[in-house]
Amino acid sequence: MLTDPSFKNIAIGIAFSPTLEANVSEAARLSCMLGAKLLLIHVGKGSPEKIQIIDQFIGNCNQSQLSYELVFKEGEPVDVILEAVQEYHIDLLLLGALKKEKFVKFYLGSIARKITRKATCSVLLITNPSVVRKPCKHVVVNSLKDTHTERTIGTAFYVAHSLGSNQLTIVEEIEDQKISIKIDDDQSLRKANLLKEKLKRQEESRVRGILSHIPEEQKEGIFIETQAIFGKRGYSIGHYAQIVRADLLVMNGPKKYTFLSRFFPHDLEYILKELPTDVLIVR
Repeated sequence: MLTDPSFKNIAIGIAFSPTLEANVSEAARLSCMLGAKLLLIHVGKGSPEKIQIIDQFIGNCNQSQLSYELVFKEGEPVDVILEAVQEYHIDLLLLGALKKEKFVKFYLGSIARKITRKATCSVLLITNPSVVRKPCKHVVVNSLKDTHTERTIGTAFYVAHSLGSNQLTIVEEIEDQKISIKIDDDQSLRKANLLKEKLKRQEESRVRGILSHIPEEQKEGIFIETQAIFGKRGYSIGHYAQIVRADLLVMNGPKKYTFLSRFFPHDLEYILKELPTDVLIVR
């Protein structure tokens, strides 16, 4: 049975930079569409001027039903945001970054990646925040054989339904090593292709079982497709999401990061190196 995939409390870390209005606008719209309360976290001192700017941007969003709170906290950005996530019982943390900005690699490496590794809640990385809403038409979600995957797919449908998406693709990344057949003639090639088809059928059967647990109202109006791809996990689905121009990629959150993760990267590390689109990491 699926657990409740909804988000009740959403937070976003904000800085008074050129992207502030876009990030506030994205967070306000998303909170209203998901029916959640919004917490805006600024790492630094508060002031009447800063509060006025935020209130003005919130007002410009025309989200009359939005419930929000603005918090100012001083300290190290990663620590402050993670502490706020715990203190305010946040379900979903938004992190915004513009790909075109020169500091994006530094930002993703020093802040967003650390927060993504340590956060106890789901994280949404927004690559191109905008004051004017860009429709989320196509959602891609992983279907790794994992105990957490059913919740991830359920969350993908919940978000797709809430955002008015009309297409959702469930992707299984099958590692090439599972095709342990050396191809050196037509017969071995045929065996490899037969094995691939068998693996695809097994995946489709497993996914159908998960889909049977998704509420019908959340599937209504959404074209559902399954897609098996062969290659390195994390890298392959990121590349696929980029090729099909997905608006949102939904992934399982890592079970646990360790020191060795730096040398043997989790699937998400390939995604975080170069975000193919907006990425929702479900915990």
